[in-house]
Amino acid sequence: MKIIVTGGAGFIGSAVCRLLAGKHGNEILNLDKLTYAADLRTVEVVSALPNYRFAKVDVCDRAAVEKVFSDFQPDAVMHLAAESHVDRSIDGPADFIQTNVVGTFTLLEVARDYFNGLDDARKQAFRFHHVSTDEVYGSLGDEGLFTEQTAYAPNSPYSATKAGADHLVRAWHHTYGLPVIISNCSNNYGPYQFPEKLIPLMILNVLQGKKLPVYGDGGNTRDWLHVEDHAEALFTILTQGRVGEKYNVGGCNEVANIDVVRRVFDTVTTLVPETAGKPFDEVVDFVDDRPGHDWRYAIDPSKMRDELGWSPKYSFETGLAQTVTWYVDHRAWWEPILKDKYAGQRLGQGAVQ
Repeated sequence: MKIIVTGGAGFIGSAVCRLLAGKHGNEILNLDKLTYAADLRTVEVVSALPNYRFAKVDVCDRAAVEKVFSDFQPDAVMHLAAESHVDRSIDGPADFIQTNVVGTFTLLEVARDYFNGLDDARKQAFRFHHVSTDEVYGSLGDEGLFTEQTAYAPNSPYSATKAGADHLVRAWHHTYGLPVIISNCSNNYGPYQFPEKLIPLMILNVLQGKKLPVYGDGGNTRDWLHVEDHAEALFTILTQGRVGEKYNVGGCNEVANIDVVRRVFDTVTTLVPETAGKPFDEVVDFVDDRPGHDWRYAIDPSKMRDELGWSPKYSFETGLAQTVTWYVDHRAWWEPILKDKYAGQRLGQGAVQ
């Protein structure tokens, strides 16, 4: 199968490229604009394979995307290209509207024209898989789970743009007959994640002896999904999912933010004893909450389990231990990022950019 993976130099996209080009032997074209969070080092392990290639292309550039489709002749598209950090969307929503909404529209239009030119057999096989987030559903109370039938209620500029993209994808299926599938995942973590996100930021702060900033009282809760589990789920959805359906992908690991930070601290200080100078209560730093901070996300993954036979392999304990070990062992990967791209500063306070 020939697959275009948009955003394949990002955190989740690179995991998909490594899995599909490496383990599954698919022919992959990684289409990525290479924004601040993208890093081609994430796909080094597959970059020399004959079934992998890369194109530096912005999904908003219709002419460039059309050329990629024409030259590569894909059997499927996995659309992961997106601005993804909630805090950055609060400070600068314009980039999120451009990439997540306009970029998705552009890709859909190119895919529609391409699909209409295929013969009947290739039309039957073609898939457009749009990868989204559980944040489109908004905030849960203390009980309940997101299902595929949960109404959309996005509360941040990021989640609003992802919700808009989801609706566009659904509309292109119902209006134009494009064979789409949508998936919505819980919070991802794992190796190669850009350190603006909670888990890698906390790991690196512990390793550097810095304070551990926690929004509000730390009670906000997320369901954590290891990125390698997510990549396997996405391949399963692409190859076995039903056209026109959506699938929620969860890790079955619901943990409050303060407990995530505590577990990161305990794991790092156990692996690297020289970082264990002060107790947790002296290094945690409760800061002003994020504007519009959703209280709780939790996914019901039963459709994935019952219909497609997928379930996560990592518990939060095993996944976090693997992730912390990776960051401890890969200083050469993250130190240049802290020096040249992002030094761990607070984002998401609504500052005008």
